[in-house]
Amino acid sequence: MAKCDVCGKGALFGRQISITRSQVSGRANREWKSNVRSVKVKTANGGVKRMHVCAACLRSNNVERA
Repeated sequence: MAKCDVCGKGALFGRQISITRSQVSGRANREWKSNVRSVKVKTANGGVKRMHVCAACLRSNNVERA
């Protein structure tokens, strides 16, 4: 799983708890993956570079797509 090269957002780990909240069988380890895309980005010196960028950074115009 890739991390966002702009903000550093990556996967989150935790426990998924069922609605019944039973002690033994209602809990499971889980991973929440962030929406990271591989996109071409314009760099400061005018070049183009492929980076991993999350959807939040793309929406907020933190990077300029090439």
